[in-house]
Amino acid sequence: MNEKKAKPRYNALQNLGWMVGLAWKNCKSVLLLCIALALIGVALNLTELLIAPLILKRVEAHASVSALLLTIGGFAGLLFLLSGLKEYCNTNSLYGRITIRTAIVEKSNRKNCTTAYPNTLDAGFQKLLSSAMAATEGNDDASEHIWTTLTNLLTNLIGFVVYLFLLTHLNPVLMVLVVVTAVLSFLTSRKTDSWVFQHRSEAESYIEKLSYLRSKSESAELAKDIRIFGLAPWLLDVYLSVLKLYEGFLRRREKQKLIGNLLDVLFSVLRNGLAYYYLIRMTLRENLPASAFLLYFTALSGFTGWITGVLNECAALYKESLDLNRIREFLEVPEPFRFAGGVPIPNLSGGGELRLEHVSFRYPNAEADTIHDLSLTVSPCEKLAIVGLNGAGKTTLMKLICGLLDPTSGCVKLNGVDVRELNRRDYYRQFASVFQDFSVLDCSVAENVAQQIEDIDRERVRRCLELSGLSEKIAELPNGIDAKLGRDVWEDGVLLSGGQIQRLMLARALYRDAPMLLLDEPTAALDPLAEQDIYQKYHEMTCGKTALFVSHRLASTRFCDRILLLANGGIAEEGTHDALLERKGKYAKLFEVQSRYYQEGREF
Repeated sequence: MNEKKAKPRYNALQNLGWMVGLAWKNCKSVLLLCIALALIGVALNLTELLIAPLILKRVEAHASVSALLLTIGGFAGLLFLLSGLKEYCNTNSLYGRITIRTAIVEKSNRKNCTTAYPNTLDAGFQKLLSSAMAATEGNDDASEHIWTTLTNLLTNLIGFVVYLFLLTHLNPVLMVLVVVTAVLSFLTSRKTDSWVFQHRSEAESYIEKLSYLRSKSESAELAKDIRIFGLAPWLLDVYLSVLKLYEGFLRRREKQKLIGNLLDVLFSVLRNGLAYYYLIRMTLRENLPASAFLLYFTALSGFTGWITGVLNECAALYKESLDLNRIREFLEVPEPFRFAGGVPIPNLSGGGELRLEHVSFRYPNAEADTIHDLSLTVSPCEKLAIVGLNGAGKTTLMKLICGLLDPTSGCVKLNGVDVRELNRRDYYRQFASVFQDFSVLDCSVAENVAQQIEDIDRERVRRCLELSGLSEKIAELPNGIDAKLGRDVWEDGVLLSGGQIQRLMLARALYRDAPMLLLDEPTAALDPLAEQDIYQKYHEMTCGKTALFVSHRLASTRFCDRILLLANGGIAEEGTHDALLERKGKYAKLFEVQSRYYQEGREF
């Protein structure tokens, strides 16, 4: 069953008003230049319309050569002046239009970077983000091209009124026929454009697939797999199959365009034939001068162009309005968190008390809770380890604690205050975290650690690198902490291993120096010796802080004050490492299974 399309939140006039408001705030000259360009465009068209008939009229009047040359020179000068003004206004309007589009891009990027974390998980939000980005990518996209559309619409409206005045004493039946054929020609073109517009998602899907296959085939990260597994022929077959489907779509699209163009030519021949018949008849019956014949015939063709232009620009404005509507819907996606105001957070020495009261959480469209009716209290400066099998909810619990997610039911409290009552950005500042997904920017080591460009405490960077066990590696680099990372930007950029990147992320978290430290599998990519080095420094890293440590390796939890074993969305067991082993429950069984692999001579 086809889904019913949602009605746009804003109509074309409302979106145009929104753009005018942005222009008034960011660059008022855009509005003035739109009007100026419309007037210049009509004046230029009228000059081109009148030049030939007036010269011909001078010839009919047996004017002197000097008079003819003066007329030609006057029109040439006027055309030169108007063309220069048009080009000047076009060039100067470009900067303002880019300024407004840049303002929209900035708004979109700010929304994307600061929106609540649950929005980033929502497919609808991601779709709106893609639409907003697509409408702001270049000069021909809606956020900038709408000014060209508005200018063209004003030009065509003014031209329509002027030409209507010029042709008022012609036969009304002829005028009606001209309007009807122009409208039919527009409807034919509109049907073709509508087909292309309705099938643009199909075209985009082919282009996206081709782009994806090309990027993966050229990826340096996948180069090893492509060669080891011999994937090149398979990738080529898939690419060619998609290309063949895209070729079939292009054939269908061009067929639609060909039919539309043929009908448009038919209506043009009919319109011009009627105009010729009427004007020739006027010439024979009323002795219409050749200059008047040329003027009226050219004006009728131009009048048709103005009508078609108005209709086309209205259709273009509607399409661009749909894109602008998506931008506005994206910018107005509601925020589930409190990002302004809220209960102030006092200075937290040691991180304060965290309390989870009957917390449950279920991801959208999931059939069961990931966390179910979990209650937990984390004391200030406590070192807490969270362990469990894959899918037990460890990472989800960390996200609930640091405020990236809100519970489906229950509440998370900091010093007795529900986190939902706090300013969420202030709450985020209480945490430094290392999650399993992270980003390394193509900038210097120091900038990656400090997450800023200016006012970097270089000694603090070195100290954090030392605690994370990366100082020796960085010292070997030619520029030390100023060495550039990555090769997308820098030709001499350094490529770190997975374990080294994980250490870099740990240094980043330590540099933040927040009262609470969250470590989600911070040693997953490290070898046992490197992992042991991190454990030995763990006490120093977490001194005076509340620390939560997630790990699959149970041996790594011995240095924590308390261990939680998660299972089935709740706390299955709780206690110190030794106490849990003595209990001989699930924790002890998991530890015994893992420890087998480190015992020499043990049979499996």
